Amino acid sequence: MEESCRLGRRSESRRDDDCHGSKQSNIVSLRTGVLSSWFRTKDIGGPRADTGLHRCLTTMDLIFLGIGGIIGAGIFVLTGIAAARDAGPAIILSFLISGLACTFTALSYAELAAAVGGSGSAYGYAYAGLGEIVAWTVGWDLVLEYGVATAAVAIGWSGYVNNALAAVGLHLPLAFTKVNIYAVAAWVLAMIHHPIPAAIARHAATGGFMNVPAAAIILVLSLVLAAGVRQSAALNGLMVVVKLAVIGLFIAVAAFHVTPGNWHPFMPFGWPGVMRGAALIFFAYIGFDAVSTAAEETRDPRHSLPIGIIVSLLVCTVIYILVSGLLTSIVPYFTLDTASPVAQSMLDLGHPLVALLIGVGAIVGLTSVMLVLFYGLTRIFLAMARDGLLPSSFAAVHARTRTPVRVILICGVVMALIAGLTPIDYVAELVNIGTLAAFTIVCAGVIVLRYTKPDLPRPFRAPGSPVVPVLGMGFCLYLMTNLPLVTWIRFVVWFVIGLAIYLAYGRSHSRLAAK
Repeated sequence: MEESCRLGRRSESRRDDDCHGSKQSNIVSLRTGVLSSWFRTKDIGGPRADTGLHRCLTTMDLIFLGIGGIIGAGIFVLTGIAAARDAGPAIILSFLISGLACTFTALSYAELAAAVGGSGSAYGYAYAGLGEIVAWTVGWDLVLEYGVATAAVAIGWSGYVNNALAAVGLHLPLAFTKVNIYAVAAWVLAMIHHPIPAAIARHAATGGFMNVPAAAIILVLSLVLAAGVRQSAALNGLMVVVKLAVIGLFIAVAAFHVTPGNWHPFMPFGWPGVMRGAALIFFAYIGFDAVSTAAEETRDPRHSLPIGIIVSLLVCTVIYILVSGLLTSIVPYFTLDTASPVAQSMLDLGHPLVALLIGVGAIVGLTSVMLVLFYGLTRIFLAMARDGLLPSSFAAVHARTRTPVRVILICGVVMALIAGLTPIDYVAELVNIGTLAAFTIVCAGVIVLRYTKPDLPRPFRAPGSPVVPVLGMGFCLYLMTNLPLVTWIRFVVWFVIGLAIYLAYGRSHSRLAAK
């Protein structure tokens, strides 16, 4: 009888152990399933996949697209600010360092653009090589980069328009430049006979102004992009020619006013100042990666994308170094902390007509930057929606214009509000950190795909791999360490919001989850 009891207890113990083991196995399986869903990768469909977009862009269109996205606020606005506050005449070293970092990254972009393709740029490359959660993070960063950068450039554009009009004696009525949003809210509430809250009434006469020109230009560009990519590319090409002509005029005039004494001291803020300047003006280079978002609208993407990315970056780097060197040699660097430093330097030297033409060129140049960045944003949104990480309604392409009209209009309204209500100094550094993070992951993607997919056809191969991608990662990470703490805090907040959206929606709605 005792033996029977002992056997019974041993049997119950084994059942308990089996149950416990089963629970442990289920927990491990659950964790493994979650991790595998986070790091699942997408098949590489190739840049020739049919997506309904209009394949009409040539190699020259892509080069102009890159130049249109790169030359803008960096040369007409940030050059003077970075020289006056951070680097002094050594701003040319800041541009050289940022350009070098971008060159390593551009070579990585060129390889992945030709091999992987797709309109998602770095988002698509990360999805193919590093996994879904990494791709979502990069895509979320790119939304920040392109969206906020477009708004920031719109703010600078508004300042140049107001200055140019004032220079010729035209002053727009206040109603056309600034609108008190609290006063508008109070008026709407009064019209519907609703009580006006005390906070709105208090600010109705004192603050809360909207930058109307900045918001308006984004809405206008929304209509241009919605009309078709061929029309957008033609307009961008025309604007690129105009701003290159204006920059050539500045170089020709400035060459006769070089004063070597303005370069002493050459590095007034030391090497830390040079690196702070490099981190700030990195904003000037972000346009080249927009070329990679045009893969699905390019006639021969495997051939044209690497050329468009690399050539546009090299041309613009040379122009930036040349203009910044001349600018700091014709006037003292500490006088350049203005909204329009290039035009202001011509006024200081007694060339008002040249200053006016530069102002017009700056307006045209900034417009082309907004157009290119806005274009890139909509194509990344489109790619993420097609993959199911964002609502599928964003993936709709208009049958006649063959553009994602819904995405364009929604993004346009949101960016118009940001541009109308946000100061420019709050957004430039936030754009930089998102860009640098995306660039770092692109460089890592080249290394990973070389290992995981060695037989993948690569029409263009980044030379010196893995050295070049590692250098690109190193430069980008180093520049990120030179950004202020508050920028990192805002970036982390943005990342947490994105992670919450992915967990709540993207992970379960992903097309890979359906498979």
